Amino acid sequence: MLSFDPNSVKIPLGNFINGKYQALSGQKIPVKRPSDGRFYADLDEASAEDVDQAVQSAQRAFTESGWRSRPPRERGAVMRRWADLIENDRYLAQLESLGSTRPISDVIHHEIPFTAEAIRFYAECADKYSGDLFPTRDSSLGMLIPEPYGVIAAIAPWNFPLSTASWKLGPALAAGNSVVIKPSELTPFSTARMAELGVQAGLPAGVLNVVQGRGAITGQALITHPLVRKISFTGSTATGAHIMSAAAYHGTKPVTLELGGKSPQLVFNDAGDIDELAMRMLRGFTANGGQACVAGTRLIVQTGIAEALTQKLIGLCKGFRPGLTWDEQTGYAPMIDEKQGQKVASIVAAAKSQGAEVLVGGERFADTGEGWFWQPTLMCNLTSNNPAIEQEIFGPVLTIQTFEEEDEGLALASHESYGLCAGVHTLSLPRALRAMRSIDAGTVWINRYTRSGDFIIPTGGFMQSGIGKDLGRQAFEASHRHKSVLIDF
Repeated sequence: MLSFDPNSVKIPLGNFINGKYQALSGQKIPVKRPSDGRFYADLDEASAEDVDQAVQSAQRAFTESGWRSRPPRERGAVMRRWADLIENDRYLAQLESLGSTRPISDVIHHEIPFTAEAIRFYAECADKYSGDLFPTRDSSLGMLIPEPYGVIAAIAPWNFPLSTASWKLGPALAAGNSVVIKPSELTPFSTARMAELGVQAGLPAGVLNVVQGRGAITGQALITHPLVRKISFTGSTATGAHIMSAAAYHGTKPVTLELGGKSPQLVFNDAGDIDELAMRMLRGFTANGGQACVAGTRLIVQTGIAEALTQKLIGLCKGFRPGLTWDEQTGYAPMIDEKQGQKVASIVAAAKSQGAEVLVGGERFADTGEGWFWQPTLMCNLTSNNPAIEQEIFGPVLTIQTFEEEDEGLALASHESYGLCAGVHTLSLPRALRAMRSIDAGTVWINRYTRSGDFIIPTGGFMQSGIGKDLGRQAFEASHRHKSVLIDF
């Protein structure tokens, strides 16, 4: 039985500094449950002084706790214990489901295992990355020595709180850094519980700290702190640009940014079974209620199968029903809050005002109280400058454009701003490879539209979709700075 009573879940304080929860004296932020819009907790917002306390704690742990100098396999052993605790903690799963858009069945079967496996992956990286030796004169030796940065600031989004936290914490901690992470103020508590489990597993106090609050207050204090040596952020393009600017101004800190997307699903006539295609497209734009930066929200389909695929999608879209995230029967996510729901509504309205036609959906589900659930929406008759084509909607809205020839489809698949992900669907290998080369995106999926579960393939965007990579060994390598050494015998 996965369903639970949301009112029976004890809410942790939120800020986790130097190995324990701390109630702060700053402003209280009321936190709502996305499913029903009810307030369920007050969050202590970390002030600049509180952030300084957390960063100082992380710095002391970096220099004094022995975490960075611990043999790599021992660091890995601690992280594997941490992953086991994450995987078996039902309280963590309930906190994630209660406060986020993730239904409890998805959290138990997908989010929690994914998070634990990400930690395990980087635990295994700890002793498998070394420096390099360079050919020099016979009387000298050149080396490149990887070292942890020190304190890394991590800022995670609200749409996948635990799994994106694991992307940041796993490589940084395995490399020997200490971390101060700020989850979204909309989904704050599961990350704090995750940190508590880390200390139970053996992370020294202060190596992992959690500060809570809004970006303008807590986030700004974190990214500009002089002891923060690197920043990792997942979120909107506008916020990412601000962070990059602030990092340059306050100490020239390296950044990893995974930002917005407006990803195409390019479907050719020879893409295969129409039912499988429709399900692939559906999952690509409705997963988590469309609230995913990698959502495949632009269907660009060749005319030979456009009508059949569209009709299949219309039928599938009508089958969704809203439900509470703590009910194990729920399979469809709410909007995170009314503000996000209103954003989706405003872009759909603007698209219609410029001639777009809504084929199905196009409005909020009725009778859901204060919870915001948006109907899966298909739109057609769109020009390239329509807001639904240009803007990241972050909701379950799929635009449909058709093409005749390959070059036309490739042109439609490009986007002037975003280059995060793309899907190419064809049984012709030469055509798939031509499309892969043509599309300006950091990730291209061919005949699928989802990440793999093995963590070895990095993710990250081009253009305004970001800089640097999460996941893969690239994220682990990027958690190090590199020192050149030349020794004369």
